[in-house]
Amino acid sequence: MTSIAAITGAASGIGRGTARRLLDDGWTVVAMDMSEQGLAKLREEFGIYGPRLDTVVADVTSEASLEKAFAEITQRHGHLNGFVASAGLLRTGPLDSMPVNEWDDLFAVNVRGVWLSTKHAMPLLKAAAAKGDAARVVFLASISGLRHKIDSGAYAATKAAVIALTKVWAVESAASGVLVNAVAPATTETPMVAPHLNPGSNTRYRTSGTSPIGRIAQPVDIANVIHFLMSPAAAYVNGTVIPVDAGTIAAFVPAGVKV
Repeated sequence: MTSIAAITGAASGIGRGTARRLLDDGWTVVAMDMSEQGLAKLREEFGIYGPRLDTVVADVTSEASLEKAFAEITQRHGHLNGFVASAGLLRTGPLDSMPVNEWDDLFAVNVRGVWLSTKHAMPLLKAAAAKGDAARVVFLASISGLRHKIDSGAYAATKAAVIALTKVWAVESAASGVLVNAVAPATTETPMVAPHLNPGSNTRYRTSGTSPIGRIAQPVDIANVIHFLMSPAAAYVNGTVIPVDAGTIAAFVPAGVKV
């Protein structure tokens, strides 16, 4: 029987890369995103996968939107074997001058959105687990939640909160057969980050570095680890946060030192 995964923020970036990775492995994927235009483009570009790609419009900050979205998923599929909470938001700036609305937006998407969407996904995951099938959840944390950066304090706080949710939810859901883990990417080349990487952008965003292997991450780098956590090979992995950063936070490199 084909495994079914739902992915928030699936129209772009890491969510899109994860959708492609799972589709390539034979999964049926429900791509969830608040952008109808983005989902339409995804259907066009991923047409080769046929009916194994389903799309549902969903705003992770709205319970009404999520209730409607998961009612559609339940009607069409009946259960989920995987859920990836990939929808995210990036705002930068010093903590003492960050506008309140930007702080609230970050927490609404990156923390409340993760909790609320996963809460609605859990009944479908538990339905799969009750039949003896795999049921996995993967959250998108960040190495900024492990090693914090100036001018990204609010974003780092949201990702530290995601790490806390990962660990507690993993233990609370283990008895139901649902495993919960997270990946913590370093700077990844996505549409969310791209504006901050343009020369002269002056957004105060600081990358996590090009990594010891000499490049920043691509979405597929993260998607490959998510795929592992969704696979039978990770059947005894629960409550973990895996840095996907090529060693960026493994050891401090002083300024001017070449490794």
